[in-house]
Order: sequence, then structure tokens, then C-alpha cells
Amino acid sequence: MRILTSSTVRVWTGWTVGRVLLVIVALGVLRVPHTDVASDVKVIYQGWAEVLRTGTFPMDDVTWQYPPLAGFVMLVPLWLPGSYFAGFLALVALCDAATLHLLVRAGGGARSGAWLWVAAVPLIGPTVYCRFDLVVTTVAVAATLALAARPRLAGVLAGLGAMLKVWPVLVLVGAAPRGRIAGRAWAACAVTCAAVCFLVAVSTHGGFSFLGFQGARGIEVESVGALPFYAGSMTGLWHGRVAMHYGSLEFLGRHVHATSVAMVALSLLAFGLLTLWRLRNRVWTSATAADAALTAVLLFTVTSRVISPQYLVWLLGSAAVCLTVPGTRMRPVAWLLAVAAPLTFLEFPLYFGELVKRSLLGTSLISARDLLLVAAALVACVRLWRAEDGPAADDGGPLTAVSTAPSERGPTELPVRPAATVR
Repeated sequence: MRILTSSTVRVWTGWTVGRVLLVIVALGVLRVPHTDVASDVKVIYQGWAEVLRTGTFPMDDVTWQYPPLAGFVMLVPLWLPGSYFAGFLALVALCDAATLHLLVRAGGGARSGAWLWVAAVPLIGPTVYCRFDLVVTTVAVAATLALAARPRLAGVLAGLGAMLKVWPVLVLVGAAPRGRIAGRAWAACAVTCAAVCFLVAVSTHGGFSFLGFQGARGIEVESVGALPFYAGSMTGLWHGRVAMHYGSLEFLGRHVHATSVAMVALSLLAFGLLTLWRLRNRVWTSATAADAALTAVLLFTVTSRVISPQYLVWLLGSAAVCLTVPGTRMRPVAWLLAVAAPLTFLEFPLYFGELVKRSLLGTSLISARDLLLVAAALVACVRLWRAEDGPAADDGGPLTAVSTAPSERGPTELPVRPAATVR
């Protein structure tokens, strides 16, 4: 039997205190000004669940923009005792605890990844417990941690995650080409996605209606693409408006469509950059998979036309995994994301009305948060690209790296010396 260490007890104590506070706020015992963060669960999610239990997806609701397995998450609270909202909170809390358990186990004696998860997630605010993204993040964290040793399991988990909310498939970007790890992972992911799609197609109606709704989205007010419109509104150079459109508040007016196209182009460019990195990378360490996963999710987020507050939990989960791995180069990125978390709580829900009005306060908050995310993405790209230079100075300890450079003898185990201390 494993004996709990004092550091593990402190981690779980911190998690319990933070999550009790989140639940108290989510239940309305302590109220967040200006908005009811639980309304999505109580009204929208529960309404979807009532439709889904009939065997059909909400095909006529443009706000349904999720892959078919998300419907299963919506149904689970109906099967639990108590109210739908209480069941949803229980499901999210269970996934939150499972994520921390995975991080504690993966970190061994190191607790920085676990502490990032414990401390930073509550800083996003109660929204994180009133959306289903924490469930998806748990699956993605498990997939990333399994990738090096159990690629097929990682592929299955990534496939399930992709059928929940697409982005978890990005964790496979860092799968090593040696030993056919990448091939096994991607094959397992493809088979899992195909199996889920087949089951959905033969047993339900409208499981793929989300594709049309998602493609029609524009520039949401919290996205990086929205920043030029805030600046234009402040200076009087842009005279569009903010309105509800496809389930979120978006900018509507001149140049919005062009900006939307540009954001999609930037997403394609980002994935091209990741592909180029894979083709040129020759050293794969235990940190490569985690670092590449965080970089990919960051690029996906900052080039997306929508950045909802709960997306920060994706990034914090990926960053926490990086901090469990000796040799990660993503520590600066993790701390940038930790700073972005409370800014996210300020912009939603506390001062979301200021964003809609495009006031100086609202513009400043969303600009600071989004520019932090852009900075984190750029730092992640640079540090991932330079990973062949050896472990970063603050990564601590030797690693075992595998070179995949062409050689008559094949891949060779290379000892990597600890980097010199930066003065």
C-alpha cells in the first residue's frame, strides 16, 4: 500500500479547499456579480439532455456545436440522483480529482504540475465547473501521459477526446516516430473515432449536424481576432456592433468575415509549422510529447475564432502535464498561463459587460489576457523548436534522448548532459 507523503497531503488539501470554494460559488451561495454562470448547465445542457434521451441530437439548435460523444456527457447527470445541476457538478468534480491523481502519480516526488492544477484552475472562476471542458481535459491529460509508454491507449483516449471536443487529438503531435509509436497512436485514434461515428450513425439522428453550425461561426468577442475591432471601436475607426450569433457574442460588421478567414488561415499555418517541426526534429525525449502537446493546443487556441473562458482549463491541463516531466522546456509558458487565468475570471464573468460595451476597462482586460496567450504560444514555439539544443537550464537533471538522425546502426541512445546554469 502506498503511504501518502506530506507533500501529497498538502496538494490534496489545497485542491479540496479550492474546489469547495468553486462549488459554493457555482451553487450561488456566494454570488458572482452581473451574471449567472450556472445558467448554461441548468438551461442549455439540461435542455439538450432531454432531447438527447429521445435518440436524436438537437439538430435545430445552432448552439449545439460539439462532436457526438459530448451528448453522452450531457446525459450522465440525468442518470445520477438529485437535480441535473448537482449531478453535473459531481461529474466535473470527479474528473477534476482524477486529473489531479494522474498528475500526482506522474510527477513522482515533483509536485509543480499538481500545484499548478490545484492553484490555477480556481483562478478561472466558477465557469470551469459550469462547463464540460474539464471532462475533456481529463481525457486529454490521460492521453498525453500514456503516449510514451502505451501509444495505443493514448490513441484511444485521444480519439475519445476528439469525439468530445476535437482538440484532444492534438496531444498526438509529439508522438515519437521511433518504434512506430506515432503510427500506433494515430491508428488507434482513427479506429476509435471511426467506431464512435459508426455507433452514432446507426443508433441516433443528427449526430453530425454540429459541423454546419461550427463552420458558420464568426469572431467571438474574447478571441485574439477580436482585438483589432476593440482597437477600432476605441479610436472610432470601426463602427460595427456586438450581437449574439451562433451561440456566442460576436463582432458583426465590416472586415469581420475577412478576419475570420485570416484566423482560419493562421490555424492552417500553425499546423504547417508543427508538421515542419516533426519533419526536422531528430531528438525525442520524455518531455517532447508533453511540450509538443501544449504548443499545439496553444496554437489551436490563439488562432481560433472563439476563446471561451473555459478554454484556459485545456491549457492549464497541458501545462501541468509538462511540469511533471523532467526536462520540459515549458516552465515559462506554464507561468504565463497561470497569470492569464485570473485575467480570464475578470473578463468573464466579472466585467463581461465592459467587453460588450467595448469600454477602456473591457478592452484593456481582454487585450492583456489575449496578448499573454499569444506570448505563451510564441515562447512555446521557440522553446519547442530549440529543444534539440538540450534541456533547458531550469529543467533539472539528466535525460535520456533518442536521436532519429539517419545512421547505419539506427537510433542510438545518447546521454544528454545537464545544461549549464544560466548566470
